Amino acid sequence: MSSPDLILTGVHVVHHDHAEPQAWDVAVTDGVITAVGPGLDTVGAREVVDGEGRLLFPGVVDAHQHWGIYNELAIDTETESRACAQGGVTTALNYMRTGQYYLNRGGSYAEFFPQVLAASEGRAYVDYAFHLAPMSKEHLGEISSLVGEHGVTSFKIFMFYGSHGLHGRSSSQSDFLMIPEDERYDLAHFEFVMRAVQKARADHPDLADEISLSLHCETAEIMTAYTKLVEEEGALTGLAAYSASRPQHSEGLAVTIASYLAHETDLPTINLLHLSSAKAMDAALRMAATFPEVDFRREVTVGHLLADIDTASGLGAKVNPPIRPRDDVEALWRHVLAGEVDWVVSDHACCRDELKFGEPRDDVFVAKSGFGGAEYLLAGMVSEGVARGLPLGEVARLTAWNPARRFGLRTKGAVEVGLDADLVLVDPARPWTVRASDSESTQEYTPFEGFELTAQVTDTFLRGVRVLHDGKVVGEPRGRYLSRPTAR
Repeated sequence: MSSPDLILTGVHVVHHDHAEPQAWDVAVTDGVITAVGPGLDTVGAREVVDGEGRLLFPGVVDAHQHWGIYNELAIDTETESRACAQGGVTTALNYMRTGQYYLNRGGSYAEFFPQVLAASEGRAYVDYAFHLAPMSKEHLGEISSLVGEHGVTSFKIFMFYGSHGLHGRSSSQSDFLMIPEDERYDLAHFEFVMRAVQKARADHPDLADEISLSLHCETAEIMTAYTKLVEEEGALTGLAAYSASRPQHSEGLAVTIASYLAHETDLPTINLLHLSSAKAMDAALRMAATFPEVDFRREVTVGHLLADIDTASGLGAKVNPPIRPRDDVEALWRHVLAGEVDWVVSDHACCRDELKFGEPRDDVFVAKSGFGGAEYLLAGMVSEGVARGLPLGEVARLTAWNPARRFGLRTKGAVEVGLDADLVLVDPARPWTVRASDSESTQEYTPFEGFELTAQVTDTFLRGVRVLHDGKVVGEPRGRYLSRPTAR
């Protein structure tokens, strides 16, 4: 056996099967973890890193990002992957679709997706993959081939796009989505997407449990009506107005509809994205009890766990679904602590100041939706989670192991022999104040401005090579596109 390229000593390994960190060393050879345990022999190792008592987490698998939504994909791939490395994210799964934003074009994925891969190739500082959204009838017939030819095993439905704009007002569907004028992006299309994903599972039986459908669950008609009410009444402004315009029960209703469609189409692998409220979580759990044959997974964002409509820093926190009142934040944490949330993500969507805010600047309804946050995901979960009694092993499960297993990332997600050496050193006792000016992202603001965190990512390793050293990104881009399932 060849000598290790790297051995990390003096670390406390965080593993999803252990509530508390373990005093283990970790050896790496050719980018793969080759030994884990106490007192490893360092003789002959090319490099030995003393962790000085820090926590060693598995690299974060951030299952929800949006590179290229507001900026050119080639640029975002570089800058926002740097922000990923800064936050301990070593695998970024990005949602991508045809239509306005992203590449601003329609057509088939056979033509579209190779352009996506070309724009991102060789630019990322972390590994990455894409979820794709079937927007048109043509896309339904491409799902199985996307699995087989490009290793895309996860797909998405945006439930509110049918008759509501991306940023809060209704808009022309055919123009926004760039689909044929005689097609509709509606409940019938959602049903046919589910049937097409289920067909792909049948076409690829060895991958069936790793082929899934994710849904953004908000109800367009409810939001359109409430947006009009909120604007006409004029009693609310800012984030409070936006939350009221997309009320919590619109999430619950959409979850219920999506769940019944999954039952109707026999599609068992459903991911309910960025659930932001007590009502959304209640609906999700009710549907799981009603349809036990469906393997629901429930996602929450770090933004919805850290910020509320009063503590978030300004309208930069506008996002879909909205940042909610404090009662919803506390409800989400209760579900996290009860083990009813499957993974936590950033929903990172860099939107620079000049694009984010409209005219007038203080009108939440003309601001763009979305913000970055990958750089705060792990530190935020450790800081707030530990304060609330969440075991560190559960942080590893929520940020790495669970999403890796669901999305076919067989070489990711844990500090274990045979897996990629995606590793993150975290100082659990290094308080710091969030400042947008310190971020590697090109976004000039953050909803978390001024937040006090108690833990900080110091070093990130991608397949055994350090890409973040003492808080600074180092080296050249070495991230790879991950055709799933990744092989052990």
